[in-house]
Amino acid sequence: MHALFVGQTYIDVTFLADEIPTGDEKTVARDYAISFGGNAVTAAFACAKLGIAPDLLTSIADDWLGRMFIDMAAKYGISVHHRKVKESSLSFIMPQGGKRAIVRCRDDHYLHPVPPLNIAGCRALHLDGHQADAAMHYARICREAGILTSLDGGGLRSNTHELLELIDVAIVAERLCEQMNLSASEMLAYLKGRGCKIGGVTMGERGLLWYDEAGIESVMPALAVPAKAVVDTNGAGDIFHGAYVYSAMARPDFPWREHFLFARAASAYAIQHLGNEASLPTLGDITATQQRFGERKLAA
Repeated sequence: MHALFVGQTYIDVTFLADEIPTGDEKTVARDYAISFGGNAVTAAFACAKLGIAPDLLTSIADDWLGRMFIDMAAKYGISVHHRKVKESSLSFIMPQGGKRAIVRCRDDHYLHPVPPLNIAGCRALHLDGHQADAAMHYARICREAGILTSLDGGGLRSNTHELLELIDVAIVAERLCEQMNLSASEMLAYLKGRGCKIGGVTMGERGLLWYDEAGIESVMPALAVPAKAVVDTNGAGDIFHGAYVYSAMARPDFPWREHFLFARAASAYAIQHLGNEASLPTLGDITATQQRFGERKLAA
């Protein structure tokens, strides 16, 4: 096991349309994509596409959507550990104007307890807050084993405060700041107080407010992708997480600034494509994205 990602699986249906019909109306989308979805799930696929296929503990239903997801994971060499649910979860996503509207249909009533996994050889754990019991369980095990722990803090969950005490790298969304009534700067102070070695708040087109290994705070601006080139921002944050986890494993001696520069280019690539699978960059795509937008080439 190279790494373990823990989250909730969705099948994403992403479509481009001018409006969502109501009542007895109909419309035809201009384009659409069907792919895997879910925060840690998409991050796992991004990590795999870049060259390190992680293990994935996630919700799986015994239905045709569940079987389709298993086939998707196999294509990327991802080992899936099933947490059984009755029905697969779906997301319907409508990107528009750099934003996205989402309708989720979720079954997170897990039928089985947290499965025991052998983490021998594991170098990183990435969580998105779903499967709260599994998140706490493996965060404790990995912390005790000295394994890097990472959290995508997209929103406030029942165990967020407790879980953060076990997290090395916490990158959270502005939504969490709003839910906790904290400014972005106050959130960094909160993350430092929980013991997170690296912390940050993603701010979309305004970049990343973060602190480094020495606790020094700074803003990493987003790459200036022209608005006309932005197709679908959904999943870009998840790909950011998957990319920095990959970078941390592939280049463990590099400072975190380098990992985030790498991840920033990955997310800049992602927003130019429709659907999560098309948004996954290769190493070459990341280098090309940095070159295209005037950034220096990444160190090898």
